[in-house]
Formats: sequence, C-alpha cells, structure tokens
Amino acid sequence: MKKLLSLLLVLTMVFAIACAGATVSSAANDGIKLIAYCPGAGVPFQTVEKFAEIVNAADCGVVVEVHENGTLGNDAEAIESTRMGTIDVICAGTSGFTAFYEPAKVLDLPFLFSDAKQACEVMNGEVGEEIFANFPQFGLVYLGEGDNGLRHISTTNRPIHTAADVEGLKIRVPTSQLYLDVWEALGATPVALALPELALALANGTAEAQDNATYHLVANATYDNIKYFSYINYMWMGTTIAMNSVSFSKLSEEQQKVVKEAGYEAGRYGFELIEAANAEGEATLKEAGVEFDAEPDVQSFKDKLDIPAYYDRYENETWFNRDLLNAILEAIA
Repeated sequence: MKKLLSLLLVLTMVFAIACAGATVSSAANDGIKLIAYCPGAGVPFQTVEKFAEIVNAADCGVVVEVHENGTLGNDAEAIESTRMGTIDVICAGTSGFTAFYEPAKVLDLPFLFSDAKQACEVMNGEVGEEIFANFPQFGLVYLGEGDNGLRHISTTNRPIHTAADVEGLKIRVPTSQLYLDVWEALGATPVALALPELALALANGTAEAQDNATYHLVANATYDNIKYFSYINYMWMGTTIAMNSVSFSKLSEEQQKVVKEAGYEAGRYGFELIEAANAEGEATLKEAGVEFDAEPDVQSFKDKLDIPAYYDRYENETWFNRDLLNAILEAIA
C-alpha cells in the first residue's frame, strides 16, 4: 500500500511539472502560445486584453490566449501560478506582488506622484525596470505597469479641504500598515477593513470616509452614504504586467522585444482606461449628489506629514531601498 501511494505521489509530481512547462507550446500552425490572465474584471482585464491584441497583431510567431477573470484563481493564486509557469503572463494589482517582492513596497509611500501621468512615465521606463530588476529571482520578468487609480478621500459627514479637516475622522483603509501610518500621522482615526465590509461600515458609522478613486466608489458600490469628495492624490495604485521567466527565455530576441513593447503599451492603455473610468465615476457621483473639491490644499497634507522627510521612518524596514526612492523622486523632479 505504501509503495502504491509513493508511486501515485511521484506520478502526480511528474504531471504537475509537465503541466507547469506546458503553457509555452510550439504548435506548427499557431506558433508559440502564451496563456495570459487577469484575476480581476474591469480595467485590469482590459489591459491584459490589450496586451494580447498587440502581440497577436505583431505576427511574430507568438499567440496570446486570454483567459477570463476568475477562471484561473484570485490574485495570490494567479501570481503564484505565473511564477510556477502554469500561467505565462499576468496583470494583477502591484500590492499582490509585494507579498514576496519587497522592493515594490516603495510604491506604497504617500505623495510619490502628483498625478497618474507621472506614474505612467516613471513606471513604464527605466525606473520601473529598476524597481523590478530582481523579478527573475522570483520566476518573473517585468513587462510594464498599468493604472489602478490614485487614492483620494470621500466622506459621509464633512468636506475635506485641508489636512486639519481630517482630525479625528474615522477613515476606512486597506489592511496595510503604510496606509494606517499615513492617516494616524494626519490625525485621523484609520479603520482597517476588507473592501466587502466598507459599504456597511459607512452606513452604520463605523467609518466616516474612504480613500478610493471615483472609479472604485462606483465599481464597488460604496458611495450610497458619501456626500463629499476631495482630490488629494495621496497614494497611487498600480497593476503590474509580468511574465514567467522561463516562458520569456524561450522566446527569440525579436519576440522578447515585441512582448516587452506590448507590456509598456498595454500599461499606458490601462492609464487611459482609468482616466476615462474616473471621469465616468465622477459624473455618476455628482448625479448622486456628491459635492466635489477639485482643488483641495494638497500641500497642507504634505506639510503635516513632512514629505519627503516622512519616508525616513521606514529606513530600517527590510523593504526600504533609498536608491529606488531617490530614483523615483529624481524622475519626477
């Protein structure tokens, strides 16, 4: 019985290894086939579709097949599958990669980018490549960066124009220490809640505010109790386009060039999509009666945090890299 179980285990492992290397296949008629996937819907999924469209149109012997969101797992599962090679190309929230790739946490620092255009140019260029330079050590190759929106502030009970206005405000934030740190330093009372809990928290007063983009308020239906919205641009969220490193190495130099250029172009397309989605979101919120402050005193928030000296508080953290931070700050100077 033990020998039979051992044999089954070996066969299972062999099958798994075979599957892991099976996604890059050389078919006589179709060329090299790549499986591309995005765990979420909306803009990130459209971004990976754009990537496939660009590569397929290049007629370089590489065919990209996009799998629908939800079919190959959630963010964590899909990212791990891409590292293993069962998925070739993934577009997922950058925060999902920081679980194992700490250098990308630098992007969670507040007030790095003043607008999405800055983030797009910085991340789809030399600095983006520098941040993800060690991706191959984790089985991945960086292809480009899309947008998932700048974070602002919207409230149920008071307009926000200056940093002083958030004193004591109960604001829902993601379960991230960096987000909690920011709002505590601003004098607010941050409440870490999972997104599915947000709408109820705003309704019952557990939270009085959230820090999402207009696009996310509408997409996630978390605006029923929101009365005020201020564009403070305090945090940027990205979507990273990455490829399994073994799959990438099997491409010719010319094919690799096509894939890299497609990653950058798809990433920029993602920024365009978010810009349009945010405009639609603003229109929806205005129709719902939300009042907007398009020009809040953003400098008051930076002054209260003492940006850029604020970043020094993380210098002893294992993820903190002064060179990467300086590269970003110099690129936007």
